[in-house]
Parts: sequence; C-alpha cells; structure tokens
Amino acid sequence: MHISVSARLLVGAAAFALTPASVFAQDVIENDPVRTQDNDAEMTDGTAEVAPTTNPNVIVVTATKREQTLQEVPVSVSVTTGETLERAEIRDLQDLQTVSPSLRVSQLQSSANTTFIIRGFGNGANNAGVEPSVGVFIDNVFRSRSAAQINDIANVQRIEVLRGPQSTLFGKNASAGVISVITREPQFNFGGSVSATYGNYDNIVLKGDITGPLTDSVAFSLDANLNKRDGYVDVVNLDEKINERDRYSVRGQLLFDNSGPLRIRAIGDYSKIDELCCFAGNLIAGPTVPLIFAVGGQIEREDVFSDRTYLNQLPVNEIESYGGSLQADYEIGAISLTSITAYRELRSFSQQDVDFSSADVVAEFRDQAIDTFTQEFRVTSDFDGPLNFLLGGFYFKEDVTQNSGLTNGPDARPFFDLLAGRGRPGTLAGVEAGLGFASGSIFAEGPSTREFFTLENESYSIFGTVDLEVTDRLTLTGGFNYTDDKKDFALQQESLDPLANTNLVDALIVGQIAGALGIAPSQVTPTVIGQFAAAQPGAFGAISAAAINPATNPLLALRPLQFLPPFLNVPNSVEPGQTRDDDWSYTLRAAYDVSDNINAYFTYATGFKASSVNLSRDSRPFPSDFTPGPFGSTILAPSSPIRDAGLAVPNLGTGTRFALPEKAKVYEIGLKAQFDRVGFNLALFDQTLENFQSNVFTGTGFALANAEEQSTKGFEFDATVSPTDPLVFTFALTYLDPTYDSFTNSTLGDLTGQRPADIPEFTIATSGTYTHEFGASGNLLIGRVDFYHESNTQIVNGLTGFGSTAAGIAVARQFRREVNQVNASLAFVMDNGFELSGYVRNLTNERYLTAVFDGVAQAGTVSGYPNAPRTYGVTGRFRF
Repeated sequence: MHISVSARLLVGAAAFALTPASVFAQDVIENDPVRTQDNDAEMTDGTAEVAPTTNPNVIVVTATKREQTLQEVPVSVSVTTGETLERAEIRDLQDLQTVSPSLRVSQLQSSANTTFIIRGFGNGANNAGVEPSVGVFIDNVFRSRSAAQINDIANVQRIEVLRGPQSTLFGKNASAGVISVITREPQFNFGGSVSATYGNYDNIVLKGDITGPLTDSVAFSLDANLNKRDGYVDVVNLDEKINERDRYSVRGQLLFDNSGPLRIRAIGDYSKIDELCCFAGNLIAGPTVPLIFAVGGQIEREDVFSDRTYLNQLPVNEIESYGGSLQADYEIGAISLTSITAYRELRSFSQQDVDFSSADVVAEFRDQAIDTFTQEFRVTSDFDGPLNFLLGGFYFKEDVTQNSGLTNGPDARPFFDLLAGRGRPGTLAGVEAGLGFASGSIFAEGPSTREFFTLENESYSIFGTVDLEVTDRLTLTGGFNYTDDKKDFALQQESLDPLANTNLVDALIVGQIAGALGIAPSQVTPTVIGQFAAAQPGAFGAISAAAINPATNPLLALRPLQFLPPFLNVPNSVEPGQTRDDDWSYTLRAAYDVSDNINAYFTYATGFKASSVNLSRDSRPFPSDFTPGPFGSTILAPSSPIRDAGLAVPNLGTGTRFALPEKAKVYEIGLKAQFDRVGFNLALFDQTLENFQSNVFTGTGFALANAEEQSTKGFEFDATVSPTDPLVFTFALTYLDPTYDSFTNSTLGDLTGQRPADIPEFTIATSGTYTHEFGASGNLLIGRVDFYHESNTQIVNGLTGFGSTAAGIAVARQFRREVNQVNASLAFVMDNGFELSGYVRNLTNERYLTAVFDGVAQAGTVSGYPNAPRTYGVTGRFRF
C-alpha cells in the first residue's frame, strides 16, 4: 500500500502524542534570575520567571494580568520561550505559527501587511481603517497596526498566545485573542550576548545586547539587531531580486528597583524596514494576458513557484516604527498600583507594480502615518483572604493619515485600447470623439486616482475581575469591561479619467434630449431633464429604455473600463463620517483544582471589537443612503437621501463606509495536568462572532462587509513528554469546524451555511529536542526537529473577476493548500558562553500558496502569494 509523504509525517507526529505533557512549558529560560514566589519584590511588569520547583518546566505567565503558573492559569494560552525562539530560528511573528498551531500568520503585498488569525478569526492588515481582531502587545503596550509588530523579535523572554475572546482584560481589539510579547528587562548583574548568523541568499543577522547596573537601584539594557538577505525571486527583465530582508532595530531600557515599593521600567525603541517586497505570481493567465504581451510586456504565466517574475518597477517598502513606554508599579501593602504610558509613531510607504508584468500599465503607492497614545492604570489586590480583585482603566487615541493612488504608465492606454476593441486598436479614440473628450485623455499616462484618508479614533474602557476562593480547590471569577469608542473619518478621492467620470446611460439620455430640444449637451441640466420628462413622458421613456439596452446603447460595452469611478467624499450632508460604539463585555469562570497536578476550568466570555472604517477606494455609501439607477445611472436613480440632496456623482454604487462592531462569545472547558515528566492541556470550545468584519480585496480596493454570524467549534490539545532528562517530545493539535451561520451580503452573494475558506480543519505543531551532556565539562549538544502541518484547505471562497458568482466560486475551488513543514537545528553550547549552531527551515522545500486574489483590472486573471523556500545557515553566539 502506498503511503504519501504527508501521511508518513502525520504518523510520526502522532507518535509524539502517545504520552501527554505540557507543550508550552518545555524550556527553562536561560540567563534569567530565579525568584521565589514569596519574594517581597513581586513582579508586576509581565516578565516570566522559572518558578521555584523541582520541576524546571513550570513557568510563570501573566495571561490574566496576574502572575500564575501555566498550569494554574484558567485560560487557553500557549507560551513560547526565548530559548525555543532561538533554537527554532524564529525571527519575527510571522514564523511563530509553526510552534503555536491555533495561530495563523500571513504576509500579503508588502512588509507592512501581516494578518494574525486565532481559531479562524482575524482580519485587518490591508485596510488601514480595519482594526485587528487579534490584539498584539509588546511589553504590555498595545501595538494597533501590523506594521508596528512584525520587525525581528529581539531579546524576547517569552511570547504568550491567548486564544479566544480576551476583551475583558485587553480591551476592544481582542475579540479573537491576544499575542503578548515579553522582552527581558534590565538586570543588576552585568552581562549580555552577541551573535552573528550567515545563511543562504547571503543572509546576515547580527544581534547584540548588554545589561548591567548604573547604580545600586538603576539598571540598563541596550540591544540591537540587523537582518539583511538577498531576495529569492528573480525579476528577470530588470536583473534584480525581490523578497529580500533589510531591517534593523535598536532599543534601550532603564529599570529603577531599590527593593522598595516603587518600581519603574522605561523603554525606547526604533526600527526600520527598507525592503523590496512582496512577490505575487500568476496562477491563471486570463483573457487580458495576451494584451499584456501585445503592448510589449512579459509575465511568468501560471508558474508561481518558479520564483521568477517580470515587473516594470521594483516593489518598495519603507517602514519606520518608534516610540517609548513608561511602566510604574507601586505596592501599598497587599495592593499593587500599575501605570503604563506609551506613545508610538509609525510611518509606512509602499509602491508597487500592481499589474505584475513588465508592461508599464498601472502602479500603486500608499503613504501612511499613524500616531498612537495609550494609557493604562490598574489596581490589583493580593489579600490572604478568599477575595481578590483587579480594577483598571485604559485610554487609547490614534490618528491615521493615508495618501494613496494609482498611476497610469505609458502602456496603460494601448493596453486598455486593445481591451476595449477586443484586440483591435482605435476604440478609445472613437469614444473620445463621440463623447467630446480631449484626444488621448482616456487612460492617459499620469495620475489615475488620488486618495486622502484620515481617521481619528478615541476610546476608553474600564475593566475588572473578582476572584472568590470558595474552597481551597474551587475559585469563581467574574470580570467585566466597558468600552466607549468613537471614530471620526474623512475620505476624499479624485478619479481623473474622463471615461470613469461619465455614466454611459446618462450620456445617451443627455445627448438625446439635447438633440430633441436643439441645444448643446452642456445645457441639459437636471432642471431641463425634469421639465422634458414632465412635458414629454413618452419620449423620455423611449430615450431611457434605449439608454439601458445594450443593443441600442453600444457605449454600455465600455462599462468594464469604468472600474475606478468617482468617489463621494465623506463627510457630507447625508454621511457624517463618524461611528460611535459602546459595549459591555464580561467573563464568568469556574476553576477547580482536581488535585495538586490536575486543574479544570469552565469559561463563558464575550468580546468586542469596535466599528471599522473602509479606508479604500471601494468605500461607498450604504444602500440605505443611496439607490443607483440602472447601470449606475443618476438620472434614472430612484429617490434616496444622497440623490435628493444632489450629492450623487457619476457611476456611484453602494457598499460600505464602515462595518458594524464585532461581538464574540465563547463557551470553553479546559483541563490542565502537569506531572514530573508528562503533562497536557486540553480546551474544548464553541466560539461565535456576530458581525464578523470581512475585508475582501476586489481588484482595486476592499469590500468591507459584516458576516451576520460566524462560528467555530473545536478543541486544542497540547502535550509534552520527557522520558529522560535529555529528551523532550512536544505535540500540539488544533481542530476547527467553522461555519458562516449567516453571511447574506458577501461579495460572492449568500455564503450562509458554507465553511469559511483558509481555515484548516487540523493543525499540528510537534517537536523533538535532545540535549547531550559531555561529561562534567558543562558543554552541551542540543538537537531539535519540529514539524508543522495544516490539513488540506480551500484558500479562498470565491473570486469576483469571472463574470458571475457561480463562476468565481467554481474557479476558487481549485486553489487549495496543505502544509507539511520540517525545521531542524543542531547547537553546540560550551560552558564558557560560546555557542555554535546550524539550522534549516522548511527542510523539504515545501511550497504552497498563502493567499489568492483577483488580478488588478484584469478580469479572469488570478494571482497568488507563495511561501518562502528552504532557508538555512549557521549562528555563532557568545554570552557573557
């Protein structure tokens, strides 16, 4: 019987699960001070420490903003330690999914766009107005945008991934979960490390950190890293490479701690990314591709894994992220006060050839600036009695500015002229003459659209939890969060193409009325049209019928070229350009210690994410505000607030300006067990998201729509076994069964009852680590192999560029992904602090698609993003 490679890998992975254990507590954190749990200098900064126990695998986490061991915390949370990050050569949050199977991470068309998904829920990267459903915190500071999160992970102590709604303690942007990154704080013992990595594609990674005391009560730390790598995708016609790495960061910290009641930690950081990224390959060469060749362009047809492409300009990504935070902790007896103040700025510029060919047809740029201020304050008790509480408040203010636009290249007019003439030139010149446009004005070289978007978001919340120890083993917890969120936005756009600014139904109506009255078309005003319709209703009816009939109005054949219509600016007299949301979220939990080694819990929790705004050129009025006439006609449009206010612009359609708030709820049962050499965690959940904010690329912008209800049932199981001291096996399995319970207004029509795409049914992350000691020398040889699997999954529910919904759904079914990725490393660690290691990621060079989307302004053409090929290298490190 033939067994596939993936099946053999799955069998091997399952073998690791035969003996249970706690997957996330496998590594002892190196070079961190060990504190006893009754230490007077209680930690409130969110750092992880090895607990004083005979079992070195017990670590302390702060998933509930209190210090608890991983076994005790009644939350489905995974923890990846800094040592695991080093051994697995995980450099940024994009690679984190290979050790945390409930988390999925995808990077899209630029270095600034990374989407985090937990249990199948998540969104927000491509559209600056769409807030993420997974909150990312770095050293307790909320990072609201993905471009501020994805730089190389430096000097990390641990990463906690909290699964399910976490809005009670983490606010409005945690309806799907939380990623909390905790870095090492300054130490009062002098030390540090330096490391250098060299890998294929000339990858050079340099890292260094140093820490020590400035005085008896003030310690400092400074760390920096540089990551440079050649691209692995050849731009054949330009003799260049893209999908490179070129990024660096620096960070400084000060810690005041005199063993008294006050403790202060200040952090400042700066990071920069300047990369040529990201490659999108051709999956389906549609009917427009021969026209690309006809204007002298080239494209790598339907060979996305060749790592070859043709472009007329290289994709530019420039990102600067910088800011600072100040955390102060003060103890008054059994009460701890914590204040966290942070301010951050993000600057992101990207420019890309969006026709993905060597023809200079159309390019896009985005220039974003995001300024964020946050303030958190909380009071926490640590009474000896059965009752304890946490009470806090959080303030968030963010200003978003985006300049963006599309620019026509010199090949735009000949390309679209051939498209209009079905392969024959000259059609656009005839249209210009017939409609009175200037010669050569349709798809002329130069700006095609220009957009200016602003968003001001101000939010505050109050939150709290109360823990009641009913008995020594039973603890009941109640928590709440009230959030008030307001957004004010302004959207302006210019569509500069004269054809886009002309409705083809209205053009014929105006021309016919002008001819009937013997006046110039410019004299046919709305008043004249109304008078003509009233005086000659029969003639007006005949003219209107001819205008909407393709057989009698040949101009309607040009509608596919009007994909960038003018924009109704916001705010206006009908649309105020604002959202106002408020919500109560809460958590109810019972945690029970079955024994000293086994803990169980039951949780019912709700979550909230405020309204998101469609900051894209596809932002359009709600149907309740405007009803377009046939083929977008304004003259034939029925009464609506926008039409009656005289605001309608040519070819105005309907869609969404913003999406309603998401509201999540989850029922979860969990079991945690930890013994000397084995342990496991199990969580069963039923999670529902009302008004899930679906953000779908349409070829020119984004359609933002609410799925009325999306649910996921499933379980998460993770385990580790250490049969002997040198050997550790880990295994983590996630099963997800998602459904669109109701999604009637998607871009693909009614998806109710269907399975959301891009959510694998099974995800596995497993590893084996062996540590060999060389006698009493203190030298170690550490080998690690890990395996990551996603079951076969359809990548996208449908595509919009195939003429009909049914056709788009049928085409999408062919795009599926199965992941079987193997990573390995071998390290020689010497007692004197020197370490030499080798690594390989994606050992078998497994290639798969991460995303699929419609070609820009090329109906029937499909593009996709492939994953990275095999990478490998060696690292030398010295700790002192």
